[in-house]
Amino acid sequence: METITDQNWLLSVGTFLPLVGVLVMMVIPRAEEQLHKLVTIVASGATLAVGIYTATQFDFDRANAMQFYVNEEWIEVIRSNYALGLDGISMPLYLLSMVITFLVAIYTWDNMPEAGNPKAFGILMLVLQVGLAGTFVAQDLVLFFVFFEVVLLPMYFMIGVWGGAQRQYASLKFFLYTMFGSALMLVSILALFFQTGGESFGFLHFLDVAGTLDRDVQVWIFAGFFVGFAVKVPMFPFHTWLPDAHTEAPTQGSVILAAIMLKLGTYGFVRIAIPFLPNGAREWAPVIGILAVIGIIYGALGCLAQTDMKRLIAFSSVAHMGFTMLGISTLTEFGINAAIFGMVAHGLITGMLFFVAGSVKHRYHTLEISRLGGLLVSMPRLGWILGFCAMASLGLPGLAGFWGEFPAILSAYQPGFGLSEELYRVLMVIAAVGTVFAAGYLLWLYQRTAFGEPKAEFAQPVHSVSAAVNQEHDDDDHHVELHDVNRIEWIAWTPILVAIVALGIYPKLLFDITDPAVSDLVARLGEHLQP
Repeated sequence: METITDQNWLLSVGTFLPLVGVLVMMVIPRAEEQLHKLVTIVASGATLAVGIYTATQFDFDRANAMQFYVNEEWIEVIRSNYALGLDGISMPLYLLSMVITFLVAIYTWDNMPEAGNPKAFGILMLVLQVGLAGTFVAQDLVLFFVFFEVVLLPMYFMIGVWGGAQRQYASLKFFLYTMFGSALMLVSILALFFQTGGESFGFLHFLDVAGTLDRDVQVWIFAGFFVGFAVKVPMFPFHTWLPDAHTEAPTQGSVILAAIMLKLGTYGFVRIAIPFLPNGAREWAPVIGILAVIGIIYGALGCLAQTDMKRLIAFSSVAHMGFTMLGISTLTEFGINAAIFGMVAHGLITGMLFFVAGSVKHRYHTLEISRLGGLLVSMPRLGWILGFCAMASLGLPGLAGFWGEFPAILSAYQPGFGLSEELYRVLMVIAAVGTVFAAGYLLWLYQRTAFGEPKAEFAQPVHSVSAAVNQEHDDDDHHVELHDVNRIEWIAWTPILVAIVALGIYPKLLFDITDPAVSDLVARLGEHLQP
């Protein structure tokens, strides 16, 4: 793979700049709550500015090359280097992590979780941003693993401290599941290192020797990567931590988890497992495809059984990431391009759905679907935004979600490298049925929350409502304030809403970035696959 080292300081600055905000916040007294929120916004905004500058310097005509590449000695004793790089596969996700973190920081200005302490919350958010951005640009397996694990602790504390009533259970389940997957991934990293001669942990090194390992060795090493990344996606049957984590997490945690963290798993398949272990990937591809389609149907049926708005959206992520994994499993340019588009589209749409759910919870102090209703009457702008996001999530043509689902389904018609066409065409039909279920559960959600008149308990005067709610729910000791979308919410949400439309109308914006790098990846697979 070609490397370009011009301005190779950019990725280091873009990755670690949030730590400057962390250091500043550490010396500011905890009582200065508004100042801590401001520092969080400024630090994440400055990081986004660096990311935008990086995009302006990116050579899109050579998106298949590893740009801004830095490769410096780091831990010589284990032959691990500090290696960072950016190409057309990682660029959209790298920028997405910066955009979402900045918008979440803005949203927090008026929507701090009930446990308070903006100092600790802001510090955790910025450390989380470092781990997320670093994962997408790391070019060394040890460095990748460090960044991959860095994200666990901030999210664990965000759920465990600022989450809902079952926060301790949800945070522990999240941590144990992901650590189990990471342990197996670490074993595979070490196996890959020693089986390829123990010379380097660098990505470029593994790409060069990708086809030299025996098929059986690749299959077993791929198994460890599969579990590690599948837990993070999450794929069926490793998905059970996700609904609990989303339901109990504060809004900010849910948005970051859905929009960025789930992409660490799918990105790991595209960046590491498949190109490093091509023969293992071909053997595992049918398994991935089958589990992906099971996830699509199971996630959709799980949505139809939910009574909580956030939990329903969480199960929808299981279904939507199934489309992404189906595209990846085809091992074709078409399928992997669709998968990367699906990652970005899901990040924008589902992140936006969790924003809306958080605002509904902030106003009603409940997310029980049976207690909601009449959103278009009481808060019409919020109701229309929810409807827009529901349409985008179900894959309506003209919005970003369509280009994440339809091409992924279509790619299964003709999988690559001798994969069974009969199997994949069956999977294609089942996945297409899954889109019907998606329309069903999303329209059902929208109908019950937005249509009709507000429920009687929310149509009473504020003080009476508060009393009624408190009587029924001991943990709700707040006044219900049914106000429409406010200024901070508009500022935080507008860029996402615009991006959903822009990518839906003109998907070439993203496909032109990813296609050169994906084409190279698939070409290398063909070179290294053993007969």
